[in-house]
Amino acid sequence: MTKKITTYKEAVGEIELILKEIENEETDVDHLAEKVKRAYSLLKICREKLYKTEEEVENIMKEIRDEGE
Repeated sequence: MTKKITTYKEAVGEIELILKEIENEETDVDHLAEKVKRAYSLLKICREKLYKTEEEVENIMKEIRDEGE
């Protein structure tokens, strides 16, 4: 069973581990597709977290600008 990722840092760490395993040819061909699929799902998590954070920061900056007016 795959571990539930809760933070961006955890996702990036696991992606780095998968890439290292693939680059060092530590991943058996029989498991390569599984590793690539997992990396893809982790990338989606990272992208979602980045978009959400960007949106939150933009909203905060808008509030700060609005308060100054």
